[in-house]
Amino acid sequence: MKEPERTPSGTALSTLILDLFGLNNRLLAAGDRLVAKLGLTSARWQVLGTIAAAARPQPVAWLARDMGANRQNVQRIVNDLETEGLVAFEPNPHHRRAQLVVLTGKGKQTFEAAMRLQAPWINELSEGLRVKDIETARSVMSALRGKLQGPGDAEE
Repeated sequence: MKEPERTPSGTALSTLILDLFGLNNRLLAAGDRLVAKLGLTSARWQVLGTIAAAARPQPVAWLARDMGANRQNVQRIVNDLETEGLVAFEPNPHHRRAQLVVLTGKGKQTFEAAMRLQAPWINELSEGLRVKDIETARSVMSALRGKLQGPGDAEE
């Protein structure tokens, strides 16, 4: 059976996606190293950041949706963060079982400390890259995310 041929754009996108997988792995490892002294991992830092960025407290399912992540994985991380006193659960007036996740004072301080480490790191990483090129890459990723988004997924 003959395999279907890729178009030139399909070939280029396939190569880009493979490069993105490798980049993602390196970014996660670098993030882990950057925040290790704070007792965080990249995954925990990402969850804290999603909570911090939310306009109001949200249940785990909404945080997972905003992150484009699996709810069970986010729940596990949130539970770990609660055990460490970085987040707390509050009653949800709209849903008895889906509690709201909020940063504690310790969680806010830890997240802010991570962001203080991130600023010089990201500035150094971006050195020599053109803002226009970064914006183009972001635009392509946003378009791909939109094409991959399922009908029930929320817009980002």
